[in-house]
Amino acid sequence: MLAVDTGIVEEWLSEFKTLPEASISSYATNLKDKTALISSLYKVIQEPQSELLEPVCHQLFEFYRSGEEQLLRFTLQFLPELMWCYLAVSASRDLQSSGCIEALLLGVYNLEIVDKEGHSKVLSFTIPSLSKPSVYHEPSSIGSMALTEGALSQHGLSRVVYSGPHPQREMLTAQNRFEVLTFLLLCYNAALSYMPAVSLQSLCQICSRICVCGYPRQQVRKYKGVNCRIPVSSEFMVQMLTGIYYAFYNGEWDLARKAMDDILYRAQLELYPEPLLVANAIKASLPQGAMKSSKEGTRCIQVEITPTSSRISRNAVTSMSIRGHRWKRHEQPENGNDATELGNFIIPEISVTNVSGERTGNGEKSRALAENDVQHIQGVQETATDPRTDSKGMPEIRRQKSVRKMMDDGINSTGRVQF
Repeated sequence: MLAVDTGIVEEWLSEFKTLPEASISSYATNLKDKTALISSLYKVIQEPQSELLEPVCHQLFEFYRSGEEQLLRFTLQFLPELMWCYLAVSASRDLQSSGCIEALLLGVYNLEIVDKEGHSKVLSFTIPSLSKPSVYHEPSSIGSMALTEGALSQHGLSRVVYSGPHPQREMLTAQNRFEVLTFLLLCYNAALSYMPAVSLQSLCQICSRICVCGYPRQQVRKYKGVNCRIPVSSEFMVQMLTGIYYAFYNGEWDLARKAMDDILYRAQLELYPEPLLVANAIKASLPQGAMKSSKEGTRCIQVEITPTSSRISRNAVTSMSIRGHRWKRHEQPENGNDATELGNFIIPEISVTNVSGERTGNGEKSRALAENDVQHIQGVQETATDPRTDSKGMPEIRRQKSVRKMMDDGINSTGRVQF
């Protein structure tokens, strides 16, 4: 570490000790903009043998228990790097050099599992129902959901999952190590929207390192330092994926993609079903080739929004469609000549007399029948109305007797349009 970084960190350590109580709020607000200080603190944490590591960990813990929200988030941004340093040192079995980091992690854990009054916290998580739309999905895009009796009984009911109470820990062991680290990563993910870009980059990098160290892929990634395998739990990998999924759409596309591939690689080796399910679901939902650069800032997830206005299907059954269907059914299929326009219906009115009102002789019956039959069949063709067109002002049309009935009776008739 350079002397410049050492001077920045030492100045930061002494500044907070002499800070008056009334100035803590303004100090915490301006602290997140000190990029040089944040960079120097990362360098201190990455050197376990540094003399400044112990006072830095103590200062970060004081920030966390101060009660100031901005100071708490300032400590949280270093949590991924602190976890990696602790796991790397633990894998090398050099536990003495990680004592201050372990104390900081335990202190944050013990503060988070209790409320302000000292009672154990019980965290609750509501699992959304797929039958209701959300910012992540539309029920219509999932497919048909059968309305069975069981599905209807579960409609509107929300499933709540509880976590806790968690026991306090005085030291980290091989049995409780990932229980504590998983809970700490859960607290980090709860504040992801406040984390700066450097913290998201650190998260993606340590996830890749944890998953490939000691495996053949480490040579592909060209990671140096730790060459032994670091054990991980299934729950810890799911929490890593939660943070990586956020990093995908907030400026760290390339690092997040590499970290997700490494987690999927490790989950396949360990045969962990939960991280395999989550990682494959994230991979399937990612846009293909839509985001090539990782420095374009915050991104958004495209979702389908439920329309506010009701939409009627073009195939919806209405009174007009039923009426049009009934008219089509009564049409004569043997003549395909469309001689009418929309709205001009030639419907015959059957009369037992001719135009002059005189009866026809027996010898003229067949000839008159043939002539009237041709005229009548040509005029009986109808144009079916579109059920979506406006039916206001349309004439009421009645069919008094069918053409087939007229031909059977052998009655001479004259076709007229009745409006």
